[in-house]
Amino acid sequence: MFKEFREFALKGNVVDMAVGIIIGVAFGTIVKSLVADIIMPPIGMLLGNVDFSNLFLVIKAGSVVSPFASLAEAQKAGAVTINYGVFLNTVISFIIVAFAVFLIVRNINKLRRQEGKPPEEPTTKACPHCLSTIPIKATRCAFCTAELQTD
Repeated sequence: MFKEFREFALKGNVVDMAVGIIIGVAFGTIVKSLVADIIMPPIGMLLGNVDFSNLFLVIKAGSVVSPFASLAEAQKAGAVTINYGVFLNTVISFIIVAFAVFLIVRNINKLRRQEGKPPEEPTTKACPHCLSTIPIKATRCAFCTAELQTD
């Protein structure tokens, strides 16, 4: 059974999938930082210095009954909250990741289409006498009027 598992684990597809998952997790971390640290602060500033990660609704107050300045403060007091700001950050992260994956898949598909095309047949040739470019089916050169051999 161990030998069979080892053969399965070392197949190319499993290794490729593992590498893809590791890169995907790293990419997700980068996108999360991009959204939280680069994109959302200017948007929050434009909307009146709003910190999206601290947008929440208190459903049930905890041990301290007062308005909370931050989500961390509300959670520390044991309040039950709906964290719609964190959800908004997550949605924006998802949109960025989905767009990046779309661009990657689009380019891969473009490359695959190019690979599948047969090579184009030449439509011109060089005149052996004057080296001018002439149609491939020409029997006489339009430039030097030399008679050409036909294949």
